[in-house]
Amino acid sequence: MKILVTGANGQLGSEMRILAKDSADEFIFTDVSQVEGQETVFLDITDRQAIMHMVQEQGIDAIVNCAAWTNVDACETDPALAALAQRLNADAPENLALAMKAVGGLLVHISTDYVFGTEPYNTPCREDQQGTPTGVYGRTKKEGEERILATGCQHVIIRTAWLYSEFGKNFCRTMLQLTAERPTLNVVYDQCGTPTYALDLARAICTILQDYNTSLTAHRSSLTAHNCPSETGGRAQSAEGVDNPLTAHRSPLTSPSYPKTGIYHYSNLGVCSWYDFTQMIQHTANTLSAEQRHCNIRPCLSSQYPSPVKRPSYSVLDKTKIQETFGLDIPYWTDSLRQCIANLLRTENS
Repeated sequence: MKILVTGANGQLGSEMRILAKDSADEFIFTDVSQVEGQETVFLDITDRQAIMHMVQEQGIDAIVNCAAWTNVDACETDPALAALAQRLNADAPENLALAMKAVGGLLVHISTDYVFGTEPYNTPCREDQQGTPTGVYGRTKKEGEERILATGCQHVIIRTAWLYSEFGKNFCRTMLQLTAERPTLNVVYDQCGTPTYALDLARAICTILQDYNTSLTAHRSSLTAHNCPSETGGRAQSAEGVDNPLTAHRSPLTSPSYPKTGIYHYSNLGVCSWYDFTQMIQHTANTLSAEQRHCNIRPCLSSQYPSPVKRPSYSVLDKTKIQETFGLDIPYWTDSLRQCIANLLRTENS
């Protein structure tokens, strides 16, 4: 199976690169930026024609969309950045969905807990639960979901929360630095959710892709057994039996309908506040390193921490659907945090 990954130089894309090394599938990693030492194909996902061309030319079976505008506060105060968020979070997912619709492929799209806004939930949020996003980021991500659904393409939309990793700028890396540098830190304790280790999410995505590939392989075998003229080994041919590079791909009419299409939730297991998260970051670092942090981490209210956008007060995600549908064994959040911090400290000391 041939898989295109967008936003390949971000947190999740970087983890997908690691897992792709041991995969039998062929991955094409795309982004608009280049990272030294990483092979990256340039692709602007706001350019619909460029996406269509790459999908057709490369014979893409599935797209994993890791790209998004995620600077939540900046797009609240800068109209130009708000417009960029609209293009990346709403327009681009529709472009990707239309490309997959055209060839009968699968779009795996990453969304967010911000679609739930500020509703006073106190139980884990389900996929069918309604939310009212309060800011540009949440509204554009929700619109991106709606546009994917409207295309009718095969899709797996995964809402996640509090993503962190060894790569890029994220809460875990920031707090590791700040607890080492500052004597005191005030951290919000009245917003609750669950951290998500990007490597765990990448593993879940790979499980979904494997499941889809099994469905696709079974369908292609069925077509071959019935001597379907529209496909020969998964590639279209001309009347003379010669591969046509421009049409060498299945059509929606000859592609299976993926029965697991839908919206899912994924984060690690458990629940904590940002304050608890920070305490555990410092505690874990002190457990794993001889260099001790002695930062006094103090709880504060979100009203004491001014922000251009109001974040969800309770965005714990119910993972029952994704666990049962794909047979996922999701790690507890502190176990994954320990793995990530161990990797970060090992890199720091090497």
